[in-house]
Amino acid sequence: MQNRALITGITGQDGAYLARLLLSLGYQVWGTHRRSSSPNTWRLRELGILEKIRFIPMDLLEYSNIQRVIETVRPNEVYNLAAQSFVQTSFEMPLYTGDVDGLGVTRILEAVRTVDSTIHFYQASTSELFGKVHAIPQNEATPFHPRSPYGVGKLYAHWITVNYRESYGMHTSCGILFNHESPLRGQEFVTRKVTTQLAKVIAGKQRILEVGNLEARRDWGFAGDYVDGMWRMLQRSHGDDFVLATGETHSVREFIDEASRHAGHEIEWDGVGALAVGRSRKTGQELVRVNPEFYRPAEVDLLIGDPAKATQELGWKASTRFKSLVEMMMTADMRRVAEGTLEA
Repeated sequence: MQNRALITGITGQDGAYLARLLLSLGYQVWGTHRRSSSPNTWRLRELGILEKIRFIPMDLLEYSNIQRVIETVRPNEVYNLAAQSFVQTSFEMPLYTGDVDGLGVTRILEAVRTVDSTIHFYQASTSELFGKVHAIPQNEATPFHPRSPYGVGKLYAHWITVNYRESYGMHTSCGILFNHESPLRGQEFVTRKVTTQLAKVIAGKQRILEVGNLEARRDWGFAGDYVDGMWRMLQRSHGDDFVLATGETHSVREFIDEASRHAGHEIEWDGVGALAVGRSRKTGQELVRVNPEFYRPAEVDLLIGDPAKATQELGWKASTRFKSLVEMMMTADMRRVAEGTLEA
């Protein structure tokens, strides 16, 4: 019998890559979208799989709707990738973020328990759970200290997923994924903001790239590698929690340097902190400027994951290195800018 997977958030970066992987493995793939909005399917279209997806409307704020979707699809696996996923927005919309990212997960879990408790469930946890880090690197045993409403909402979702596993014996797993990027990343995220806007600046279609904290450090990997880890978690005999990460950390400044270098413009930096400015060493053109308005109210300064458990128990490891990731993203956005095909 053909496996069925239900992916919430299928139109996002991770949902698109996961759908492609599952289709390649012979799954029937269902994806949810909110009834009140038209699905933004450009990622699925870019991967060439849009016509292979079965869409069904679902809203994480409405339990009865979620239960009917589970009853209709009857999936073997549910991957919950849907969320209000922008950290900055979570400070502006803390109640909505908590409802969708926290209680929304409880609604799915309760629907799964009610309809078919043998369904394997994946919850997208996040390295933002660690926030004000208590250990370096961070692994599954590192204490959580989230620093945003987004992180707090995800913390509730993480622990309620663990609770359903321990209380009802359900196959639930949490992937504590460190930052994972790709050419399909939304432009609201700093990595894709850098590659899209830097490509525009170099092409003469934008004056300058403005960013926040240059020294914030992240563990950046390729999303295409990470969805393989999600799938591996649900193939085990029991649920568990796993950190997926590269084990390397790089600053926003390093990301900008690498992207600019790939575009043929070595950056020369002047000033520190909010006064920092980056100019092309080749042309002297001002390419990057710090804007304090983009600073977070509570910054997460250093995230670096230890994926040893995932390597040992899942056979998973990140195969795409930092330089290759940045080059992949910059190449794609330079092409899109040249062709005028950047997504809206």
